[in-house]
Amino acid sequence: MRATYFILAGVLLLAACSGSRREPPPWLRPTEKPRDENYHGGNAAMLLRYDANHDGTVTRDELIRGLKAEFAAHDTHHNACLDAEEAAKINEARVDADQSTATPVVDWNQDGCIDYTEFSAAPYSLFDQLDADKDGKLTPKELQRAGAKPPGAAPEGREEGEPRGRRGPPRDGGQNKIPPLGRDDGPPPGELR
Repeated sequence: MRATYFILAGVLLLAACSGSRREPPPWLRPTEKPRDENYHGGNAAMLLRYDANHDGTVTRDELIRGLKAEFAAHDTHHNACLDAEEAAKINEARVDADQSTATPVVDWNQDGCIDYTEFSAAPYSLFDQLDADKDGKLTPKELQRAGAKPPGAAPEGREEGEPRGRRGPPRDGGQNKIPPLGRDDGPPPGELR
């Protein structure tokens, strides 16, 4: 009788261990093409939104004017201080727009107020790092080092020369992993979100 229990326990243990094999995560698959971490424009996207005249070059003056206007728009209490509620709204919008490349605003000195210096620290720092020749402007070449697409390059998801609003099946044989706008059924099988 005792031997029967041992045999039954062994069979159950083997059955539990021989369950379906799970597919390894994408980063462990040797045949997977690495994900482009700059798919939202990388760090350059943070600075390109301040290109007021849309010439592909961001000047320090454009950056300053843009940051001051953005700070004023977020400062709903008009006290030159962003409180926790205002900062949470900014950070939520940034994460929604930029996903993994989002740069949150942080109250670095923990005084309960995010002032203009704290608000603008990341863009100013990035501008200074990318301005290789220290001329006070970021050219398209300097911005490309931070993930910007070269001038004339097709936007993400389109091939060079492909018209906007193209209809028909995807050119990648149905392997397009970008969900249609306005619809989110979750990640494709085997991918993490």
